[in-house]
Amino acid sequence: MADVANGVALALDGEGDSYALSALLAQEDTVALAAVRVLGADVLAPYALRGDPARGSTDRQVVRRALAAYPPGADASDVSLWSYRGLVEASRAFLPETGADGVDGADGGGRDGEGGEPGAERPPEPRPGDAWVQTDPWPALAHRASQLAALSLPSLAPALAVGLAARTDDLARGFVRAVRRRDWLQAAGVGRWLVRAPDVPDSLGLAAGLVFVRRMSGSDPRVVLHTTAAQRFPGGGPW
Repeated sequence: MADVANGVALALDGEGDSYALSALLAQEDTVALAAVRVLGADVLAPYALRGDPARGSTDRQVVRRALAAYPPGADASDVSLWSYRGLVEASRAFLPETGADGVDGADGGGRDGEGGEPGAERPPEPRPGDAWVQTDPWPALAHRASQLAALSLPSLAPALAVGLAARTDDLARGFVRAVRRRDWLQAAGVGRWLVRAPDVPDSLGLAAGLVFVRRMSGSDPRVVLHTTAAQRFPGGGPW
């Protein structure tokens, strides 16, 4: 997973040029497919910068296999359901299928043929709960938001983004708490939502804080990915 996270971060640093998820992993490796599911929508973040789905036909197959190999179980948590749905949304938003059959790049219902083949099944689209966005106390809210940082990419999970934007102050408190606890991954994840949120207090020092988090993490690959994405996709949320 570290290699994939590093590859995505490097592509974002280079503004997404020449990125291919398939080049970062062995497509038939179940561990690699698990890494795609864990990182979620972030594996397609460089496509959100470039808007060039024509380069991603092989990556559609990778995402399809990951979705098919690791669907959420019947007892999956809301975080797992949101993460899965986010990867589905990202593949459709950033790697749309342009073939005549109209099957988009997110379909992953278990076929292993070439991307966009006629009759390919769409992946399930779970409907995760979102009551926690309004009801969770701020420490729990910050924890869940950090786990779903990949969904802060443009055009993804707009309802979730709106709900979190309404709790900017609580996210800011969560960011400070994570820094004080030296939980760099959580701080970086919360920071991604905050860079897109309205009315973040200047006293938070968010930009400098994210630089500090990245440095103190010892260049942890997932922290670097989050902080790089925060730089590349600031502001302009759907609210």
